[in-house]
Amino acid sequence: MDNAENRTTERDAATGLIAKWLDLWNGDYSLAEQIISERNRVHAAMFDGGDGSAVGGVAGMVSLVTQMRSLMSDLVFSIEVGPIIDGDHAVVRWAATGHYGGGIPGAGAPVGTEVTFHGTDILRVENAQVAEYWLNADTLDLMTQLQVGAG
Repeated sequence: MDNAENRTTERDAATGLIAKWLDLWNGDYSLAEQIISERNRVHAAMFDGGDGSAVGGVAGMVSLVTQMRSLMSDLVFSIEVGPIIDGDHAVVRWAATGHYGGGIPGAGAPVGTEVTFHGTDILRVENAQVAEYWLNADTLDLMTQLQVGAG
C-alpha cells in the first residue's frame, strides 16, 4: 500500500470512529467499550472544578456522557467542522442543542428552556480507540443561557 492509500485508510478509520463518538454522545452507550480505551485519559474543565483526570476508561466516559445528558435528556450533538485528522489525532467542532431538565444549582432558567452550546473535541486515537480526550466546551455560554448566577 502506498502512502496515499495508507492516509486514505487512516482517514476513513478516524472518520468512522468520530461517527461512533458522536453516536455515544447522542446516547448510544453500547458503543463505549468498542471505541474507548480502558487507558483513556480526559483533559477538561469540569463542572465540579476538576481537570478531568478523575475520568478514565470506559466507565468514566460513560459516566461523563450520562452526567451531561442528565441535564438535557433530549441533547443532540452535531458536527459543525471536521473531522480534521492529523496523525493519531482527530478534531471536531460540535454544537449541542437540548432542553434544560433542571439540576444545576443557581440556574434561573425554567425547566424546558432550549439551549445550544458549542465545543471542540480533540481525540488521540490508539488501536482504533480513543486513548486521550481534550474537551473545550463553551460552558460560559451554556451557563449564561441557563441564567446561572443571574439575579
